[in-house]
Amino acid sequence: MPFRACALSIASLLAVLVLPGCNNTLNPLCGSARPAPVIGSLSPAEVTFSEVQQGVTITVTGHQFVSSSQVVVNNTPIAATIVSSQKLTVKLSSAVVPGPGSVKMMVQTPSGNSGDLGCTSGGNSSVLLLTVN
Repeated sequence: MPFRACALSIASLLAVLVLPGCNNTLNPLCGSARPAPVIGSLSPAEVTFSEVQQGVTITVTGHQFVSSSQVVVNNTPIAATIVSSQKLTVKLSSAVVPGPGSVKMMVQTPSGNSGDLGCTSGGNSSVLLLTVN
């Protein structure tokens, strides 16, 4: 009987590890999955349009940033410089910010090569607003 109980436990464990929607940290097959980024703040949070015209650098602070993360500014993806997994920078110009107003900014990480193993990968952060005067 102990063998059967052990077999059931192993089968149950394997079922949990490969079920769709399982937590990537529990699924050893999700090694190439990328975490969804989370943003907390923009610095500075307010700039002038003349600064934008000259090319202003914005620092985005959060966590789960990876080398493939990029910043989406008003629906336009822009390459970011990843400083660390908690900080990245992006240079804004009038090409993506055409005038004063509120600018929607979020971080986007494309999905990794996780296949259909029940792994989530990549995603979008929430949106923060940059004020351009």
